[in-house]
Amino acid sequence: MTDKTQTGADSQDSRVVDLAIRLMFLGLFIYSAIVMVTPLASIFIWAVILCVAIYPVFDKLQSLLGGRKSLASTLLVLVGLALTIGPIASAVSGFATLGSEFTEQLAAGELNLPPPPEGLNDFPLAGPQIKEVWLLFNQNLDVALAKYSEPILDITKSLFGKVLGVGVGLLGLALSAIIMGALLSPGPTLVVGVQRFANRIFAPRGGDFVLMAGATIQNVMKGVVGVAAIQAFVVWLLLTLFGIGSATTLAFISLILSIVQIGPGLVLIPVIIFAWSSMSGGLALVFTVLAIPTMIMDSFLRPIFISQGLKTPMLVILIGVLGGVMAYGLIGIFMGPVLFAVFYELFTVWIEADPEAAETGVETSTETGDSAGEAS
Repeated sequence: MTDKTQTGADSQDSRVVDLAIRLMFLGLFIYSAIVMVTPLASIFIWAVILCVAIYPVFDKLQSLLGGRKSLASTLLVLVGLALTIGPIASAVSGFATLGSEFTEQLAAGELNLPPPPEGLNDFPLAGPQIKEVWLLFNQNLDVALAKYSEPILDITKSLFGKVLGVGVGLLGLALSAIIMGALLSPGPTLVVGVQRFANRIFAPRGGDFVLMAGATIQNVMKGVVGVAAIQAFVVWLLLTLFGIGSATTLAFISLILSIVQIGPGLVLIPVIIFAWSSMSGGLALVFTVLAIPTMIMDSFLRPIFISQGLKTPMLVILIGVLGGVMAYGLIGIFMGPVLFAVFYELFTVWIEADPEAAETGVETSTETGDSAGEAS
């Protein structure tokens, strides 16, 4: 009897050790997978967001192409690569040309800042100070560079860092566009799988939450890309009306900057300065008055586009957008509204639930169980 007991204990100990070893290796594999996937998490999230947002366009395109889904997804991926890698190539080429011209002019001693405009001294607040610095750069460039080398270097580093960040972000979006192309064709099957998973967690409304998240993402994409397109068109119209050259190129740059949530201010502020130096005071003032609302119009247009057609209140969506941007950056524009909308719906279901009905249901089921036990 003692030998049998000892054998049973040894067998139980071996099973425990075997289970521990299995769990250890399983944990090791899970940890390794998380470590490998974490650097690509944001790229994959962007790919899912783009897939959900672009799917209506993909559906129409593949119908026009006779149901050829592979061709439709390939075309959309090429468009995505052109919109992401194209600006990077253009910016690199432009910076290279500008740097070459700057170096040649500096070596030849021909680098001169034009004289300050006549009305600059009357410019409110900092007009005289700006004119003084401008004159110094115009009359003695070497002394000006020596005097202001440190702030110029700090500004240059800051701008270079921002430009580099935008470039890295665009490269990440390019990779996301490629992954998006692979997700478009099996999209409906993936949605069904996600709905089943969501129903296991948020039963019985998990599937509805998935559909609501998809609609929110599509509306947010309209609010981002749609408003960016409107801003770019207004920028082009404004520059064209005032006879400023390269209006189309500047409008395209404004479109990209608005999509990545920087805004057209980087384009319009230098143009405003140029307007005050090359136009009459009245014309420059009119241009400035029109340019400032153009720079900030996305602040009030985006919430309207995002909340259109959704049952979720606009205030909830707006809080999600603002909170998402503060917490997660650019990707938070999409994650914030989705998370906050789902939280709002869960909170609403919890508030509207009838506790008395739930307790009555529990008591009824208990009584039924007791009756069944007595009957047996």
